[in-house]
Amino acid sequence: MQLLECGGPPVGQTGSAGVLGVTAIELMPVGEFAGRWGWGYDGVDLYAVRAAYGGPDGLRRFVDACHERQLAVILDVVYNHLGPSGNHLAKFGPYFTDAYRTPWGAAMNFDGRGSDGVRDFVIDNARRWLRDFHLDGLRLDAVHAIHDESARHIVEELAEMSGCLEVELRRRLWLILETDRNDPRGVWLPTRGGWGATAQWADDFHHVLHVALTGERSGYYGDFHGWPDVVRALGSPYLYTGQHSTYRDRRHGREPAGTTGEHFVVCLQNHDQVGNRARGERLSQLTTPPRLRVAALLQLTSPYVPLLFAGEEWAASTPFLYFSGHEPGLGRRVTEGRRAEFAGFGWDPADVPDPQAEATFTASRLRWEERSDPPHAAMIDWYRALIRLRRDHPELGCGDFRDSRVLTEAGSGWLMVERGGHLIAANLGQQRAAIPAPDRATAQPLATTGEATLEGDTLLLGPDSAGVW
Repeated sequence: MQLLECGGPPVGQTGSAGVLGVTAIELMPVGEFAGRWGWGYDGVDLYAVRAAYGGPDGLRRFVDACHERQLAVILDVVYNHLGPSGNHLAKFGPYFTDAYRTPWGAAMNFDGRGSDGVRDFVIDNARRWLRDFHLDGLRLDAVHAIHDESARHIVEELAEMSGCLEVELRRRLWLILETDRNDPRGVWLPTRGGWGATAQWADDFHHVLHVALTGERSGYYGDFHGWPDVVRALGSPYLYTGQHSTYRDRRHGREPAGTTGEHFVVCLQNHDQVGNRARGERLSQLTTPPRLRVAALLQLTSPYVPLLFAGEEWAASTPFLYFSGHEPGLGRRVTEGRRAEFAGFGWDPADVPDPQAEATFTASRLRWEERSDPPHAAMIDWYRALIRLRRDHPELGCGDFRDSRVLTEAGSGWLMVERGGHLIAANLGQQRAAIPAPDRATAQPLATTGEATLEGDTLLLGPDSAGVW
């Protein structure tokens, strides 16, 4: 489960730390899949809500309970492939194609012979989630792996269906895309040559902050350079807009023309970025609480839609590991493949948890009771304060990222953002920073962490500190 802001009244989780303030919950896929447990991305019965989750009635009760608390519910759906076990769709029609491959198996047939029925199958499935289960939106998994050379891409048809249903139901619906292409056409209107989705994930924001906080540079993190890129990410959702990517060994991305911050969902953590690590470490295990607070402030005062990974708000101590419950033969291959993959990064295979082991699954469960422990309670209080700040000052929420004026100094670890009449400043450097802030002598702090003060017309920031004025 992930938590995000999608507009509407501020509500959220309750508990010992009180209301968090999020406005929407995003569920990982709920379609039925083989095995005892899993992430849900190996679904095979797209119309069946997994019985272990409560079946269709359980999902309806969950959505109704969220709506009673004024929480929207977004569902993650997978239309680029189906799981390897229990997938019998090919017996009933040309649902798959040999023309393309995905990293997870056969691609869905959206543009070959007989594909009209396949497209209808998927569009009707999306309509059912929104109409019959009263869901408020869908997040489409890995649309870069949905292969469709038709004149009208299947995602454009899904967006059109969602728009028509929005009018019919008289309520707001969201269609959010996961894509790694740094291409704004997913959210452009069809009249501009786009697909017309509501928003899409912007992973560069995560990557630059992860590198700045942890120093990791392996894999795709090698394309990012820490703090200088953080400065750029606060002024644009894409770091790569056509430059050469070393990781991809080609040019990557394009300018996000015709978009604003509402079109981009950004995070510090999500299920993929945590769960696809060998040991499933959350960011709270990879950096210090002060640095985590600085990163949270930058995310929750950014012009984009913020997404939190469940447990992030209290710096959960539990990992989130990749787990699966495949039958023994397939399960063994998954375990061997995962260990071989991480061996390439220098990991001892014996140190990589077995995805098939029950202990891997149980270790990933959140310990909700720890929210009351002092270190966790302090973190959730900080997240609550930042979300409340975003709510009470809409000018610090979603907006045109081009209106943000981001200042820094070469070689330093500090930055200052002028946005919506406010100053946002942060310092992840090792040295205390003194930043000129003219005409701010009477500005009152809205939120600060660490040594962050405004003295006269100068902002003073100690290492790992940040604030908003």
